[in-house]
Amino acid sequence: MNLVVVHAGQAAALASVHAQAFERPWEAAVFETLLSGPGAFALLAATDDPAGIAVCRVAGDEAEVLTLGVAPWARRSGVARALMAHAISLAREAGARTFLLEVDAENAAAIGLYGGLGFAQAGRRKGYYDRGGAGRTDALVMRLDLGEGSD
Repeated sequence: MNLVVVHAGQAAALASVHAQAFERPWEAAVFETLLSGPGAFALLAATDDPAGIAVCRVAGDEAEVLTLGVAPWARRSGVARALMAHAISLAREAGARTFLLEVDAENAAAIGLYGGLGFAQAGRRKGYYDRGGAGRTDALVMRLDLGEGSD
């Protein structure tokens, strides 16, 4: 698997993977806008085809995951873990001391992934995710302290 940092010019590739990973995908223009902003970075994981993405942002001493997605055919193969490990490293290099994310409270696989990387639950957002006709579901706010100088 190859992990590369991509920029706004590769927004179509990010949107393509996002469309495979989510029922309500983001358009390429969303990725272009995000990646044109300060502190934003994106990673693309590929084998023969694009397999996963991570889009994050660093602001001051905090980093956040904006989206993480893996194509269905590449799930449970270490793609998400590799993306997150690299994103954590990049966030540290950018000066972040804390990494935050939201995850669907019903997504046991993702919660397990993040817990295995050292993230711990820091809060809960009621009704955060809209599942359309299936209603709303809570988000867990998870936090990872990145080491030296973190709270």
